[in-house]
Amino acid sequence: MNDLEKFEKEVKKEKNRLTKLFKGNVPDNQMKLIEGLIIQASRLRILMNDAWVDICENGRYEYFSQSEKTEPYERERPIVKQFATYDKSYQAIIKQLASYLPPEVEDKLKESAPVGSDLL
Repeated sequence: MNDLEKFEKEVKKEKNRLTKLFKGNVPDNQMKLIEGLIIQASRLRILMNDAWVDICENGRYEYFSQSEKTEPYERERPIVKQFATYDKSYQAIIKQLASYLPPEVEDKLKESAPVGSDLL
């Protein structure tokens, strides 16, 4: 299985998980409306998970030099900024999706939400 197939498989699994949360709690006409948001949230979650693993394995910082003549300096790795961008977009989409849920369902989901590294 290549990387794209693995990515798509994980996205499909996350899409199914999110769809289950909304199916039955959101009218069918609204489900059609939020399907794109669910797909995008699924992609972002998998991208964030992959980025998080990379950050944990390789660290947040790296030594960087513009040329062989200059002294290397420590800088934040580009993946760290990308993770922050993914996270911001993901949070916005999840907030938008949550607005379609009835308040009692939204409250129940907040109570059972994983924290920290439990997301992986």
